[in-house]
Amino acid sequence: MSRIAKAPINVPKGVDIKIDGQDVSVKGSKGSLALKVHPSVSVKLEDGVISVAPTEDGTWAMAGTMRALLGNMVHGCGHGFEKKLQLVGVGYRAQSKGKTLNLNLGFSHPIDYAAPEGVTIDTPSQTEIVVAGSDRQRVGQVAAEIRACRPPEPYKGKGVRYADERIVRKEAKKK
Repeated sequence: MSRIAKAPINVPKGVDIKIDGQDVSVKGSKGSLALKVHPSVSVKLEDGVISVAPTEDGTWAMAGTMRALLGNMVHGCGHGFEKKLQLVGVGYRAQSKGKTLNLNLGFSHPIDYAAPEGVTIDTPSQTEIVVAGSDRQRVGQVAAEIRACRPPEPYKGKGVRYADERIVRKEAKKK
């Protein structure tokens, strides 16, 4: 039995939830999201608390998955998610222009990355990037795509890395 599925989701103030059969929509200050719940899972909203339970016996794993997705939707619409990236390397720069992120990462050309709908990209300094939005999966995917432009290398540690990422360094060849 899933411990995650049994945990209730408390809905914060300012977040609206509508359950219409298997369709759940969440609306808050940071955005609105919708999810089609798996048929083997039932969702109930009572007194500002969402509870998830399997409809059939033996589907606790799917109930745990749906509970995690619903919890992420509620948190994202209420508070939002963000990922921080750092640029490490001489001459590596980032600059946001509207919905486009301009990256200079030591290549012969600059890289322009267009942010998808629902995700904002901010650059507090030239070597920091903050990706924010209400959809956790989309924020993580955008951060991973930006990091993939120049992943950190193990010898000098240069590249784009997550702010909390630790790079395992290798020792160079010796004569």
